[in-house]
Amino acid sequence: MKSISAVELHEKIKNGENVHIIDVREDVEVAEGKIPEAKHIPFGDIPNSLDKIDKNKHYYMVCRSGGRSSRACEFLINQGYNVTNMTGGMLAWVGEIE
Repeated sequence: MKSISAVELHEKIKNGENVHIIDVREDVEVAEGKIPEAKHIPFGDIPNSLDKIDKNKHYYMVCRSGGRSSRACEFLINQGYNVTNMTGGMLAWVGEIE
């Protein structure tokens, strides 16, 4: 499974790269803040939300600490999607970026 750090993903965004991010945290977690470019699809909804995810695009998966997004990546990879896990999740994003 491919992975990227919060700092590396932030650099891509800062450099104007067209990135597709999916935040798999629960509603209450996302309410505390998310990466502005991220689409919110809770982890439990991923299997029923494949119609919202384009197989022709690459996605960066984000959660609180990297565990749920890693499991979401495994599931999506098995479905034929091109995904990368952001290691450390939003804890790393807030700790290193903000």
